[in-house]
Amino acid sequence: MKNRFVTIIILALIVPAAIIMAIACSGIGIPHRPEGPCDIYTASGFPCLTAHSSTRALLASYNGPLYQVMRQSDGKTLDIGVVQPGKGDPGGYADAAAQDAFCANDLCWITTIYDQSGNGNHLVQAPPGTFRGPAKGGFNTLPIADMAPVTIMGHKAYGVYIMPGMGLRNNNATGLAINDEPQGIYMVCDGKHFDSGCCFNYGNTSTNSRAVGRGTMETVYFGTATAWGSGSGTGPWIMSDMEAGLFSGYDAKQNVANPTIDSWRFVTGMVSGGGGNQWEIHGGNAQEGELATFYKGIRPHSLDNDWYYPMHRKGAVQMGNGGDNGNGSAGTFYEGVMITGYPDETTLDAVQKNIVSAKYDVQRVSLSHVITFTPGSSQEVTATFTNTTGAAVSGVTLSMSVPEGWTVLVSGSEDKSKTFSERIAPGKSVNTTFKITSGETTGAGFITLRAGWKKQSAETSQRVRNAFPVKINEIRFDGGSASQTNQFIELFNAGDKDVDISGWTLVNTRSEWAPVKLGTIPEGKKIPAHGFFLLGLSSSGLAAPANQGDNIINVRSTAGLSTGQKIVIGGEAYTIAKVGTEASPMAMIFVPVSTGPWITIPAGSTNLPVTNTNGFTVGQKIGIDIGGNYEVATVTAVGKASTLTTLAAEAKAGETVIKVAANSNMTVGDNLTIGTGSRKESAEVKRLINVVEAPSRGGFDQGFGGSRTGEVELTVPLKFNHMLAEDVSDRGTGIDFKPATRFEHRSGDAVQALGSGITLRDALKNNYEAGAAVLNPSDKTSGYQGPVEPDQWYGSPLSSSAGSVALIDNSGIVVVDAIVYGSRQSNSSANGTITSPEIAILEGDQSQGGCIVIAPGAGRNTGPFAPISGNNNKSVGRYPDGNDTDNNCTDFILQNTTTLSAGSGIGANNIKTASVNDFIIGQEIIIGTDKNSEKAVITEIGTAGATTVGTSTGAGATSIPVTGIEGFSAGQTITINTGAKMETAVIASIAAGRRRFGGGGFTMPMDTIKVTAPLKNVHAVGSMVSGSGITLARPLSMAHEKGSQVAGNVPTPGEPNQYVRKPQ
Repeated sequence: MKNRFVTIIILALIVPAAIIMAIACSGIGIPHRPEGPCDIYTASGFPCLTAHSSTRALLASYNGPLYQVMRQSDGKTLDIGVVQPGKGDPGGYADAAAQDAFCANDLCWITTIYDQSGNGNHLVQAPPGTFRGPAKGGFNTLPIADMAPVTIMGHKAYGVYIMPGMGLRNNNATGLAINDEPQGIYMVCDGKHFDSGCCFNYGNTSTNSRAVGRGTMETVYFGTATAWGSGSGTGPWIMSDMEAGLFSGYDAKQNVANPTIDSWRFVTGMVSGGGGNQWEIHGGNAQEGELATFYKGIRPHSLDNDWYYPMHRKGAVQMGNGGDNGNGSAGTFYEGVMITGYPDETTLDAVQKNIVSAKYDVQRVSLSHVITFTPGSSQEVTATFTNTTGAAVSGVTLSMSVPEGWTVLVSGSEDKSKTFSERIAPGKSVNTTFKITSGETTGAGFITLRAGWKKQSAETSQRVRNAFPVKINEIRFDGGSASQTNQFIELFNAGDKDVDISGWTLVNTRSEWAPVKLGTIPEGKKIPAHGFFLLGLSSSGLAAPANQGDNIINVRSTAGLSTGQKIVIGGEAYTIAKVGTEASPMAMIFVPVSTGPWITIPAGSTNLPVTNTNGFTVGQKIGIDIGGNYEVATVTAVGKASTLTTLAAEAKAGETVIKVAANSNMTVGDNLTIGTGSRKESAEVKRLINVVEAPSRGGFDQGFGGSRTGEVELTVPLKFNHMLAEDVSDRGTGIDFKPATRFEHRSGDAVQALGSGITLRDALKNNYEAGAAVLNPSDKTSGYQGPVEPDQWYGSPLSSSAGSVALIDNSGIVVVDAIVYGSRQSNSSANGTITSPEIAILEGDQSQGGCIVIAPGAGRNTGPFAPISGNNNKSVGRYPDGNDTDNNCTDFILQNTTTLSAGSGIGANNIKTASVNDFIIGQEIIIGTDKNSEKAVITEIGTAGATTVGTSTGAGATSIPVTGIEGFSAGQTITINTGAKMETAVIASIAAGRRRFGGGGFTMPMDTIKVTAPLKNVHAVGSMVSGSGITLARPLSMAHEKGSQVAGNVPTPGEPNQYVRKPQ
């Protein structure tokens, strides 16, 4: 052995290091790297086109990075690589220890999953598409790096944990299958983390993040969505997303041969297809056993239509979202591959065997969910060790570390650790409970569990905070149709002592935009024990910072303002000399969705490409990167907005004229990007032959230009052939300004035309931040209008649909409390997205569909089934006041408010409502608003809905044309007409009429209610069709119109909350 090492030292002088390693590894206890799935595929003649994993190398020879993490505190990044072989250890798994060290006592995001295939098809933050993400610029949010710890090959690694709103993508991928070329896909995912949202996919997708037609994508999907198809049982299922359909077999809906998968902790899903009318689905337990075939046959409904055969795949790659960027999904990704060619079952079986050999298992150590402490308080946390070593262990010691000034002991003892002397078999767990007592000083930090045995150890950490019990107690996002800006935020001190909140800040993140400060609490402000602090939205606010000595201010709104009026800013009164224009809605720097997804604008620039040029005027100011590296400049020229469009006809190599769906924002001399990946090329515009107007949205969604097409002549012939609907982008001529930018900016940064503003008679006495309240004492119609005077005003409105509000103490570190809100998770493309995941994990368990506050009227539902009753006066709040279990989805309640589906006259004791959900017998309700309101007590709750017959309906009919279908549902008993012609029927189904656009413009559709048995009577137009409604204890004393509010309770700003919790 000694001679062997002498030989190695001599060789070091004359041979490369790789050869030394090969010699050193032979026979001295250092095993070779394990074979990976891509080695198996390649050996069988199916090269990998993508190879993504956060847990292991998918080729024995791969030594590059697996993924990249970015640290929250300083924005620095680190590539996480592969552990190399060592004595008794073949390596090949992710270097989780490097991540743990880099991210210690911090939060990290996964920014990139590197492609190990060598094709450069790396997965990065998904850009906006048909559905926009909640991160800045409409991008999807990034996965938090430590949310999915697992064991692989006996070592710690991390999966990629996807919450609704997250997702990674590469629209500019190279070499993937297009059209009906054969391909194979596999994905390993978490069998216990899923939801019903669209769509937790890995695979081939559209190149512009939009839905571009049936058969344009093909993926492995895992989840419980049923809107587009399902397997047997309740799910989850392995299916394939082929665009406009999730398929589990031949049929478009249910295929009972595709089983529910509810017992596998780790799941292998495989989909192969193309090269003819063929495709197949396989699934397997990623921890043991062989693959099962769930479907093998021809394409869905290919005997009836050509929707999915031949396929029209586009050749991008995605993970965790839908082809149209539907981002309502949840799941955990560990590894995935796409190959060229149609793999045989022998190869697939070998890949499954390789996956099983990687020994996926659960994390070794875990902590129960404990987040929030108040100074000097104690809580218990359960610490668990699971033996994933593959052999029995003994002598395991569990211990914990806590922030400085805190204490931790094993519950019921004075011991600081717990040792388990008994033998712990493989797969078995032991646990103990620790009592943690926080210090007397507020702060934020981490608690860490460590398990040690022999010479091995394992750790896990969890964020905690030590904060005063001040809660965001009630928020009204939208005052209803009377005043949509009638917003307020109410804080409540749930403790027994006064709390000084001087210097605390409220930070608001509106979905799709950067965080902005709503305001800072002034010095000397305290909230008494069990007292309130109320903040109200002012009628206007500063759209940009204003400095002492300025006499022109840029404002969010000029409504209600006039020359000579007094306004108040920061407690100082000023007189208006002139009213100009208000700030425009924010545009953003162009996002090259298909080929970027970012462009970077260096510091020193005097032009920005923007998605919309509306509102920008020469000589007026613009605000750049609101909520980020903010700067203000003056416009010197206004050009054209950016363009994202598609080819309206095939274009062949050598041609100099292309047809596009939209080109009105193109200019001679612009540089176009045509195609993606290996088919991407640039061309300069020589002439616009025929111009087609772009949609009003500017830089997004210009792919469909109707029957007319734009024609563009290019300065040079095309190099490549391009398919119909391939992507074409043009950054546009944008906005010129001065002075030059001081900071670097990039795609998605906000750019706002600030308007000409308001001129004041006197100069400002102080400096004011953007978002400062501008009060108009004479305005009684906009902004907060409640009966309780606010303790403080804020000037930037909250989003009424989705976002977050965080209360941060004067250290700037401790998130005292927060609310993350949005639409309800549902079986749809993009509901339930989580705006600020790093905050959301403090405020709820974000597994499955996530845990957020459901905002009134929030959601992406539009069209015939969208409720018309979302514009009511509602708030979300805690009940009782201050109730907080670190669980946004249950701590906050929404008023059970609805509307009258039909008018109710004086003396009526039954009302027809759009919904009866969450009302209870004996509850007092309020019908109407303001002066036209009265209270009543419920004695009986029936069914919802009321409408009228739209077209005369004869006896014997089973279909009733109606003017609306809100509130009705299949199986419901309804009453039709009154008097002698009254009859009842049971609803078989409901259908919304299709909206039509013709020569006469928009035609209002007729909805339809189908009943289970023929009608007995003739029913004229206008006859009532209704549910049984809500019965009241006594007759109404007022008449109430259709659409009037019916509320169980109303918002109570600055006063105790009034909600009703429905008995469970």
